Amino acid sequence: MLDANIKTQLKAYLERVTQPIEIVASLDDGPKSQEMRELLQDVVEQSTLITLTDNGSDARKPSFSVGPKGGEGRVRFAGLPMGHEFTSLILALLQSAGYPPKVEADVIEQIKSLEGEFNFETYISLSCHNCPDVVQALNLMAILNPNIRHTMIDGALFQKEVEERQIMAVPTVYLNGKEFGQGRMELGEILAKVDTGAAARDARKLSAKDPFDVLIVGGGPAGAAAAIYAARKGIRTGIVAERFGGQVMDTMAIENFISVKETEGPKLVMALEEHVKQYEVDVMNLQRAAKLVPGSEDGSVLAEVQLENGAALKAKTVIVATGARWREMNVPGEQEFRGKGVAYCPHCDGPLFKGKRVAVIGGGNSGVEAAIDLAGIVAHVTLLEFAEDLRADAVLQRKLYSLPNVTVIKSAQTTEVTGTDKVNGLVYKDRKTDEVHRLELEGIFVQIGLLPNTDFLKGTLELSRFGEVIVDARTQTSLPGVFAAGDCTTVPYKQIIIAMGEGSKAALSAFDHLIRTSAPA
Repeated sequence: MLDANIKTQLKAYLERVTQPIEIVASLDDGPKSQEMRELLQDVVEQSTLITLTDNGSDARKPSFSVGPKGGEGRVRFAGLPMGHEFTSLILALLQSAGYPPKVEADVIEQIKSLEGEFNFETYISLSCHNCPDVVQALNLMAILNPNIRHTMIDGALFQKEVEERQIMAVPTVYLNGKEFGQGRMELGEILAKVDTGAAARDARKLSAKDPFDVLIVGGGPAGAAAAIYAARKGIRTGIVAERFGGQVMDTMAIENFISVKETEGPKLVMALEEHVKQYEVDVMNLQRAAKLVPGSEDGSVLAEVQLENGAALKAKTVIVATGARWREMNVPGEQEFRGKGVAYCPHCDGPLFKGKRVAVIGGGNSGVEAAIDLAGIVAHVTLLEFAEDLRADAVLQRKLYSLPNVTVIKSAQTTEVTGTDKVNGLVYKDRKTDEVHRLELEGIFVQIGLLPNTDFLKGTLELSRFGEVIVDARTQTSLPGVFAAGDCTTVPYKQIIIAMGEGSKAALSAFDHLIRTSAPA
């Protein structure tokens, strides 16, 4: 099942196992059960402390649990944890043996203190790059707390369950039989939902922090670059971010980051985070900004960033680097069927539409790339473009038109998403003839660009008609001491490398402002 190179790497990892672990498999006579047996045999061969039994009685077959020998296996994999999920399996083995997780001590204590019964189920696809974060977070919770159990379920393998529960986006998490959440969730987000007192505790801790010389709002490429440049000046630097990495976490193929021939978004974000943590930067993740209260021009009154949990952070200068989010169609049915056929990440959710008919909305690079990717999975793709011509690069268009199961419709304005309990079609208008048409399909992937995350700034500083923060050549906004960088600004060409450059520039401008108005703290 595993090649020699992977076995060698796995053996090196499993040398860290110091306590006996038991894997209990529930199998049948099917080919997938045979594959699972081969995988698990390869695993146990790499460590004398790991044993395998195949007398499990779980209703989901094939599946297996991982736990300390003689104890309950509270972590279960229903499906082969390969692809992105192979790391989830390795971590489950190590952590079940007592290997310490890379999590703060207070978070571990918070998990252990949770009371009640928590039975989590996470539906994933093996091509989803967001799913492992959720799986690994819930696995860790199950390992640390005897009241928690977690099962990873491969939606492609357990298609009947997916259809019965009408799951059309991954990851989808159920808690005690009821839907708990969809999409990428970090450990802190999950804990905040099950531990109702967490937000208030966080707010008190954050509000007690000393003022920052530079406070960066946003943890994407612009924010990370700003933090590194500011911290290198020796000034008190903080990052408050809703999600460290931002939109890059949802980007897979990156081939235009200079000096790196190719990489993936999650890998780049991991490298950014490691670089930021080389410096004395206070990273406050999973925090959403609610309001910016400007300081005085002479610096005698500090600026304040208020967060949605009620916390307030003070700073001499502020850099806004909140990035952008997927633009929505804003048509009837879109919100109603979000996660029920309306999707925004073809890499994550595409496998759930295997053999079905889908549409892609948008003819730019992202839309055409999505259509090409989906064409290899689904029965048929219809790409709808509002303009008279596609805007994607010529090489992508040539590939698109070469595919036999793709239809391209131009001058098409989507007007409605239809369905009952899930999507069954969309309605569009031909912009040349005003004729209205309906497409019967099961999925719609929206790829029509980005919107700046600047809603919390409305009425505070000057924004363009598109909602972007207006900045000058030095990233200065309309407010003294407040700078902005990246995809949330008027700077053209929304690219990772440009955002990094603008973030670096913003930090230098903030430092220049500090030395001209006051001595850094």
